[in-house]
Amino acid sequence: QLVESGGGLVQAGGSLRLSCVASGRTVGSYTMGWFRQAPGKGREFAATITPSGIITSYADSVKSRFTISRDNAKNTLYLQMNSLKPEDTAVYYCAADLLSPSISAKSWKYWGQGTQVTVSS
Repeated sequence: QLVESGGGLVQAGGSLRLSCVASGRTVGSYTMGWFRQAPGKGREFAATITPSGIITSYADSVKSRFTISRDNAKNTLYLQMNSLKPEDTAVYYCAADLLSPSISAKSWKYWGQGTQVTVSS
């Protein structure tokens, strides 16, 4: 089970830190990622991180503003979001899988329920 937290309402230019805690399994061997879904749109890739945490990748839309990280000892995934924009408004989901990182949401097996992020202008 994956449980996200940390979402909320923030003004443009502000910051939020999302967390995703895994229970029921150790995620140290899983690739993990963050996806987001805005109203009326499909679920889109935001960032991924390999099991060791060494390799990360980002969507162009969030690169240099968002940072994905993980603490395997705590079974927790993070997403630090800075310089937030109104277009970042979405439900943010964490995902996990044993396969290599993929930007396609369809490739991921395990999902959290999501946390709402709203950025006001």
